[in-house]
Amino acid sequence: MKTPLQNRKQINMITILFAATYMVSYITRINFGAIISEMEEATKISRSLLSMSITGSFITYGIGQIISGLCGDRFSPKKLLTYGLVATVVMNLLIPVCKNPYQMLTVWCINGFAQSFMWPPMVRLMTVFFSEEEYKKASVNISWGSSIGTIAVYLISPLIISVFGWKAVFIFSAICGIIMIFVWNKYCYEIETVKERTVHNENPKSMNVLFTPLMICVMIAIILQGMLRDGVTTWMPSYISETYNLSNIISILTGVVLPIFSILCFQITSRLYRKAFTNPLLCAGIIFGAGSFAALALFLLSGQNAAFSVFFSALLTGAMHGVNLMLICMIPPFFKKYGNVSTVSGVLNSCTYIGSAISTYGIAVLSEKLGWEYTLLIWLLIAIAGTVICLVCTKPWKKHYSN
Repeated sequence: MKTPLQNRKQINMITILFAATYMVSYITRINFGAIISEMEEATKISRSLLSMSITGSFITYGIGQIISGLCGDRFSPKKLLTYGLVATVVMNLLIPVCKNPYQMLTVWCINGFAQSFMWPPMVRLMTVFFSEEEYKKASVNISWGSSIGTIAVYLISPLIISVFGWKAVFIFSAICGIIMIFVWNKYCYEIETVKERTVHNENPKSMNVLFTPLMICVMIAIILQGMLRDGVTTWMPSYISETYNLSNIISILTGVVLPIFSILCFQITSRLYRKAFTNPLLCAGIIFGAGSFAALALFLLSGQNAAFSVFFSALLTGAMHGVNLMLICMIPPFFKKYGNVSTVSGVLNSCTYIGSAISTYGIAVLSEKLGWEYTLLIWLLIAIAGTVICLVCTKPWKKHYSN
């Protein structure tokens, strides 16, 4: 299929557009988790009840990823993403008027489903617009959007809360979403989908290659990184607040450090992949190993120094973003010949949020019942397990998928 991008300027512009869209998707999705400690204090609703909304959104996001992936291979990715943005704007506007945690749960579950119609269609567009090498580079730059969106949420939320209260954070997020809807529809190209649908139908075994023992192991590794990436990101401010007796606003601000490390890890991981380890499983295993080191240091030094705890939490989540880049962004293009890139992207990304759903609620319960020491030990064991799985899968991946 001929790409509408004819020069470097157009490639750069579409990359910026995708990164901005991905940034807004994070602003309208992680805001709940970022300010949950403030919501807990302001509403007097328990942590476990509030965390149900985040857990529920992860579940619907994961389910939606599969549906979105299938749709992205058959229908207009541009329109699918637009529908997702519209729905998430509405849900962000509804959260401030919810009267109890069960209404919040319903609204945020719908938001999770709406959010799922962003990444798989975007990956589908990327595989059409970019060459193989351009895809690798663009994936990193677009992934920056998640980190920049996270920085924006953790940096701006305390300011908004101090002046207008926690509800205004969701209104601000909705405004960002509205602006993005207009920008996306004005500047994003449309692509033809009928030809790709024909390719998909001509290959009845295209889905079988996704559910091999090797790919199931990859999915398990993705679940584990999702447990750490989103679990630590969501609860790190609460951990810092409770362990070092800091205010909620100060604790939320510490969350800014996490995405800064994520951007750094994106760059390191991408360079390792392109220059040294062209096997995505080997690269993921090495980065997972770095995360294990950070988890060990976090466990051993917990309670001694707030700066150390923030640093190693940031290193751990940064490493998981690097693993995510490898397993979520770099693996789907290997399936382009089967005509189901969007579907593979959706299935793999859904695994991330299986892990996210498990950890978000699980960490809330663990920290309440057993304390943070046992919770940090669990983080360490998860990181070690992910490292082992990725390294064990390195040779099978090279055998079956190396070019």
